[in-house]
Amino acid sequence: MRLLLITLGMLALSVHSFAQDDDEKSHQFRKDNIFIGGSIGLGLGNGGFSAGANPEAGYTIAQWLDAGISTNFNYNSYSAEYNGGLRQRSFNYGAGVFARLFPYKGFFLQILPEYNRIKFSYKNVLNGYQETIRQEAPSLLLGVGYGSRQVGNTNFFTVLMIDAGNNINSPYIGSLGSKLPILRTGFNFYLRPKRR
Repeated sequence: MRLLLITLGMLALSVHSFAQDDDEKSHQFRKDNIFIGGSIGLGLGNGGFSAGANPEAGYTIAQWLDAGISTNFNYNSYSAEYNGGLRQRSFNYGAGVFARLFPYKGFFLQILPEYNRIKFSYKNVLNGYQETIRQEAPSLLLGVGYGSRQVGNTNFFTVLMIDAGNNINSPYIGSLGSKLPILRTGFNFYLRPKRR
């Protein structure tokens, strides 16, 4: 939790320090710099199913910096038929803040501290035993991505991240402590598109 607070504080300081547009040397809030969007995911195979959504809202602080709020909703299930008689289901949801730094032509670095709540349900179809476990966990997602970013226009992006934290309850850390890659692809739409 301390790491999350430190990261939020640093993000707030950077927003305050660099809140000027590269073209204009003013600190005015610009409605046309607000964007909304996110990504969705779907996975199928070998008795498994997963679906997720990651809505986000943000603000372009400068040509090289975006910041905002991100949420996530993910559902996973494994059929007992393919999982040794054990049916598994999990749902997690969470939220966090992100910063994207664009050092070179569409490439960006992303930091996303978030906090997740997770619910696991297990049922052994052979003997009827079932159990539900609820957990909470912070995550610190770090990644690199690429997007067709042009401030004021609709943007497409892809980002590959890992959880740099070490909380074993994180939905992004495997049962044996391995770091699971997180791939997100989506769109962002500016609320007031730039006029030509």
